[in-house]
Amino acid sequence: MSDAHNEHESLIKTPKQLIAAVAAGFLIPIICIVLLVQYVANESKSSAGSDSQTPESIAARLKPVADVGFTLKDANAPKVLQTGEAVYKAVCAACHTSGAAGAPKLGDAAGWASRISQGQATLVSNAIKGIRAMPAKGGNPDLDDVEVERAVVYLANQSGGKLKEPEVKAAPAAAAAPAANEAGAQTASATQPVTSSPSQQTQAVASAAQPAAGSSAKVDGKKVYDTACVACHGAGVAGAPKVGDKEAWAPRIKQGSATLYEHAIKGFQGKAGVMPPKGGSSASDEEVKAAVDYMADASK
Repeated sequence: MSDAHNEHESLIKTPKQLIAAVAAGFLIPIICIVLLVQYVANESKSSAGSDSQTPESIAARLKPVADVGFTLKDANAPKVLQTGEAVYKAVCAACHTSGAAGAPKLGDAAGWASRISQGQATLVSNAIKGIRAMPAKGGNPDLDDVEVERAVVYLANQSGGKLKEPEVKAAPAAAAAPAANEAGAQTASATQPVTSSPSQQTQAVASAAQPAAGSSAKVDGKKVYDTACVACHGAGVAGAPKVGDKEAWAPRIKQGSATLYEHAIKGFQGKAGVMPPKGGSSASDEEVKAAVDYMADASK
């Protein structure tokens, strides 16, 4: 019986042990609560100072990965034609908003009335080919004819006209097959092993490295000027410096040939006026540089 009694005997045997047990019963929960509150508070401050775990931040970090499937473009995909308004803002606004070089302003019904009366076909033809101070396709030769017509329709209809949107005709699918077959044949012939002798291969490489006959001939800058630049630089249209005007050309020549080339090839918009890329022509970079050299030399 004494053994059973000892097994159920309390661990607290003295008053001091009782006081310590009571104190521990109060202090331990309080300490745990205080520590838990401090932990939560510190976590909140860390989250507030750094938004790295917010849904927005997580989405921003994942966006470059998630967008891969949507930003990749197929180089062989059909060109997506721009709307008339988009073409106007990108190409036409420079002149048709301010009326530079006599261009009729967007929304000017009186200025557009006589032009609209000529008919949609004439307006579109003039816009594509260029007329007076307006270069072909507004200075952007990369525009599709349909895009130019859409811009014409947008301009005219915003200025009192009622022109019809152009219809886009799909290219016949049959025409793509011969081209694909021809490309495949060329690829196959290009991948066939070379059976010529080493001496023949050396001669072929040497002949390929030589420039084509006449390729080193100097480009006639005056001819390019007469074709692409004279419309503006001959009469000083849209702030273009006239050829031979030394005073107007002096600060431009001072900038250096590299800057003049860049402005002529890429286009330039200054306080005096607007110059479209390559003067609105389809000339090569070398031809544009030759024309710039001609105009600068003639204006020194």
